[in-house]
Amino acid sequence: MKLALLSVLAAAAISANAHFTMQYIWVNGVDQGQNKDIRVPPNNNPVTDVTSKDLTCNVNGLSGAGVSTVEIPAGSNITFEWHQHAQRTGEDAISGGHKGPVQVYIAKAPSTAASFDGQGTVWTKIYSSGLLNPQTQEWATDVVNANNGKHSVVIPSSLPAGEYLLRAEIIALHVAQSYPGAQFVSLNCIMRITTVVNQFLPAVTVHWYVGYAQTRHIGRQTDHITGCAQVKITGGGSANPPKIAIPGDYKSSDPGITVNIYNNLKSYTAPGGPVWSG
Repeated sequence: MKLALLSVLAAAAISANAHFTMQYIWVNGVDQGQNKDIRVPPNNNPVTDVTSKDLTCNVNGLSGAGVSTVEIPAGSNITFEWHQHAQRTGEDAISGGHKGPVQVYIAKAPSTAASFDGQGTVWTKIYSSGLLNPQTQEWATDVVNANNGKHSVVIPSSLPAGEYLLRAEIIALHVAQSYPGAQFVSLNCIMRITTVVNQFLPAVTVHWYVGYAQTRHIGRQTDHITGCAQVKITGGGSANPPKIAIPGDYKSSDPGITVNIYNNLKSYTAPGGPVWSG
């Protein structure tokens, strides 16, 4: 119990000072430039409600007006690149204390990606990586760090041509034992951690990082930071893949959202259902 408590407190201390953002996308190995083709929110405050529309593409993310849309051939390899600061500094891309899954979704726009709000049952999961090694507790986030902040997905070539939103997601589970409840807020990433919760259990939180992110809260609370990239697929096929709603399908009771990763975790199921391979 004491060891688990210390692990959670250490993770909380890391999260209090850790920022990271999805700053770049690459198309078939070509860097598109910092924040290009990405819906960037007005700040890095978290979304705290799994039912909020801000879970889709973050605050003010329901429109991509003024955001460019990158053209990609069907079957392209798309790489997302994350960093703690607004530059490539050589430090860990995301704080090593942030453990959790990495996922990617795609949603076809009825017309243009820029005008698409991503609401409804429109999202298809095309990538998910979670707990890779239960013995060493290696997570997908560790691989992102080892790859200098990068993770990649191949866009299924059977998707129809058209404009889409791409949604890359990191769920940080380092303090995700319960949901919801009190939150302890500290601005400017400076935080005092106080442990006076139910005698043994510390305050806990789970963080979403999709596009632009910062840990801001420690408490029995789920924090979500979401964002989307805009793409136009050329070529393609006629597939009609399975879809979910974001928000809608994520629940606070999901075992992939409320989970203690410091209690000899042997398996992990990420929220959002199975990956569609195309």
